[in-house]
Amino acid sequence: MRAPQHSRVHELSVEEQAIYRELDPARIPRHVAIIMDGNGRWAGKRMLKRFLGHQQGAESVQYVVETASRIDLPWLTLYAFSLENNLRRPRAEVNFLMKLLKSYLVGNVKRMNDNNVRMAYIGRIHELPAEVQDTMQWASEATAKNTGTTLTLALNYGARSELVDAMRATLRDAITESEGDFARLQGLIAEMDECHVSRRLYTAAMPDPDLVVRTSGEQRISNFLLWQIAYAEIFVTDRLWPDFRGIHLLEAIADFQRRERRYGGLGDGFTDEKLAEKLAEHHGAGDTAELVRR
Repeated sequence: MRAPQHSRVHELSVEEQAIYRELDPARIPRHVAIIMDGNGRWAGKRMLKRFLGHQQGAESVQYVVETASRIDLPWLTLYAFSLENNLRRPRAEVNFLMKLLKSYLVGNVKRMNDNNVRMAYIGRIHELPAEVQDTMQWASEATAKNTGTTLTLALNYGARSELVDAMRATLRDAITESEGDFARLQGLIAEMDECHVSRRLYTAAMPDPDLVVRTSGEQRISNFLLWQIAYAEIFVTDRLWPDFRGIHLLEAIADFQRRERRYGGLGDGFTDEKLAEKLAEHHGAGDTAELVRR
């Protein structure tokens, strides 16, 4: 179990503290995942090169991470570089992003340690350049003893690929366990459930996200954590990622706390008695159908 952390709320800015005071500390999400989008558009609106948008986006990462650590957010996952980015972006841009990643890690490990942040990664990391993998491993080891926020960077990541990798691992394990006995293998396959898959996802050691934040106003998930966000709340902001700061993370959490999470149920305040009363108020089939949809 994660040890309780010393409060660092006093380190928030005055504006951030004003929002934090309206939050219920007991209902801070365990895990926030962010789809960081809009670096290119941010640069384009200013008639700048795309790489300058990526550089400014890297600055935003540290602002948001520091705020997350100050409010003791246990898990923060950032969609930094997708599998599709690697395959479909111009090679020059991909190479620049790899250099930017190395520079970010080297330049911010001290700040990570100062903020008690631990580094982790998900994705097909083994396909990244060797020198980038070495830097990632160094940063992970340098922050491994920290006990505050775990910052996970999704790199060369795609949710469909993650599911394929998990299915392959599940089947490989079943084949190994069956020891060549086909009937036993069939039995193992029949016993497979969600837990078998979850244990083999890149995120097996992490709780599922409670809140997904998407910047730039786009209304899509972009192949991000498709399995894990089945019941996550989604917050979309028109703000482009390079303009996103810790205060905007707090605004997203405030919106999250105003919602009622139902997980397919009717909500805490909806009892069988209340449902019967509501049904009695609506005599038509259409009214009943509308009530069920609610």
